[in-house]
Amino acid sequence: MATPTPAVTPSEPYVLADDPVLDMLNTLANIDGVPWDFWQVDADVARWLVRLEWVQEGRVPGFEEGALLKAARELREVIRALVAARKNGQAANPAALNSFLRKAVSHPQLVWPASGAPQLERQRKQQTAEQFLSPIAEAAANLLVAGDFNLIRRCEHPECILWFYDRTKAHKRRWCSMALCGNRHKVAEFRKRKLER
Repeated sequence: MATPTPAVTPSEPYVLADDPVLDMLNTLANIDGVPWDFWQVDADVARWLVRLEWVQEGRVPGFEEGALLKAARELREVIRALVAARKNGQAANPAALNSFLRKAVSHPQLVWPASGAPQLERQRKQQTAEQFLSPIAEAAANLLVAGDFNLIRRCEHPECILWFYDRTKAHKRRWCSMALCGNRHKVAEFRKRKLER
């Protein structure tokens, strides 16, 4: 059975979580009540990586067809399960994320441009899609350890599955976006009040 397609889908995944790891989770969304994966092919993942500045344009290595998509989807679901468990105060098995982290082969390299100060950059092997995605796995591990899970939330709209990091001053953010779910909630409440009259 084919996966239903929403009537209208945004061309790019939402970037509204105020955290790139949570934005990765949001590449899978509900649109008009229909689950939609913004990652359908390797090129979708590559565009997202460039858009979120995980990698520079033209710097995505060529992997076997489908390898980047498969690895990115797997990592996304591993992170989703761990973030949900952490948010719910439950213990979780980090073995799958640790598997991604183990594949990260990197070393520091001193870079000293002619017209500037020396800098330390991390050089990474990128022979496999898993190695290529290892910076995201590391960022996810850091989020799980150091993130304030009182401020990491899912949108309150019942049909929305998007996550966000509430970095607002008052920490009262309820919606993934006012333009998406906040307005839908306001319209629904308005209609409800009109019907009650």
